[in-house]
Amino acid sequence: MSNIPLSTQLINDIISKNGLPEPGIASIREIVFLANQIEKATGIQFIKMEMGVPGLPAPSIGIEAEITALGNGVAAVYPDIRGIPILKDEASRFIRLFLDLNVNPEGCIPTVGSMMGGMVSFLVANRNDRTKEGTLFIDPGFPVQKQQVKMLGHDYHSFDIYNYRGKKLGAKLESYLETGKISSLLYSNPNNPSWICLNEEELSIIGELANKYDVIVIEDLAYLGMDFRKDYSIPGKPPYQPTVGRYTDDYILLISSSKIFSYAGQRIGLMAISNHLFTRQYPDLLRYYSSDKFGYSVIFGALYGLSAGVTHSAQYGLAAMLKAVNDGTYRYRDDVIEYGEKAAIMKKMFTDNGFKIVYDTDLDEPIADGFYFTISYPGMSGGELLKELLRYGVSAISLNIAGSERSEGLRACVSLIPRERFGDLEIRLKKFFKDHPSV
Repeated sequence: MSNIPLSTQLINDIISKNGLPEPGIASIREIVFLANQIEKATGIQFIKMEMGVPGLPAPSIGIEAEITALGNGVAAVYPDIRGIPILKDEASRFIRLFLDLNVNPEGCIPTVGSMMGGMVSFLVANRNDRTKEGTLFIDPGFPVQKQQVKMLGHDYHSFDIYNYRGKKLGAKLESYLETGKISSLLYSNPNNPSWICLNEEELSIIGELANKYDVIVIEDLAYLGMDFRKDYSIPGKPPYQPTVGRYTDDYILLISSSKIFSYAGQRIGLMAISNHLFTRQYPDLLRYYSSDKFGYSVIFGALYGLSAGVTHSAQYGLAAMLKAVNDGTYRYRDDVIEYGEKAAIMKKMFTDNGFKIVYDTDLDEPIADGFYFTISYPGMSGGELLKELLRYGVSAISLNIAGSERSEGLRACVSLIPRERFGDLEIRLKKFFKDHPSV
């Protein structure tokens, strides 16, 4: 610890040598690379808070189901592009039991992670009407989703929701949708990176305006059920995960296995297309696909163009985990609540040492403790703070890259910080506070 803080020149040299951007505008993966290079050059183990990687072991239920499937020879067989029947059935059942929505199995489609689900959604939802231009992102959000629409050549708009919570959301949202140029709308709930959680009033506003202006809502549920202020884990019993699906007919749910099941390495998620949207016809889709039906274009057009299917054994693994949750024999909340408990401890460490929580409230109550939290330090921009924290062996990402207007902030992820390193983190934060007296 005697080598901390590291020299600014050392960090600048590593950035320059590797052709990296300044940390304040760097992507998540670029910060990962930079932190690894600093570790390699100095031998100092970093406190890594930049990447949302599960910090828990995957459930044995999924692993054992995969082993069985591999033993049965699935590795030699292309999977059905639509998904294996048992997975589609359990996915439909999961959505009914935990979101109180009816999505037919035909609309529950496995993808190579939610990132593929997002890409497929953009490929179809943003091409269904030649008079429209692209996606509206309710920010802050996952930066890669904007990268995807840029790669596809689509336009997009965005705004930071923090100052437009509750009823104020309606006028702000309508100012974009009334242009008639928005084909899809995307947000995450709970929100990555701020961890704010949209409530039923806000979701009803989104749904009703989407109906009015014929916009497809893409709801990213990567952290489904992880607002630990309520227990959403009892199958078929309220409270249910809040969802826009109660307020609009045309929606896509992106459901990830990476966080709720710590199954990130197997790269499997689900996109669930509402029954109405799945069968809806858009003549303009014929410009790109062989059918004008939305669901058909997703499966046999966009999805097939990206992959010949999702890893066969991984589908059996996810199906087994969903079945266990649906049957009530496995409660993933009991595992992932560890993130919320760690967040409460870590946030106090930061605030005790001069830091502020940027997104600190959720309407009229304190922000939940969960997978992420946001920090700032008096007198510093987010870029300045990140570069300075790197000198203390602490890495995170700037809120700027997530579309946030809070340019002073950073996103911190709790998952990769084991409790046994809390003492190390606290020592570094105390030293940072001592070296940077806040005013």
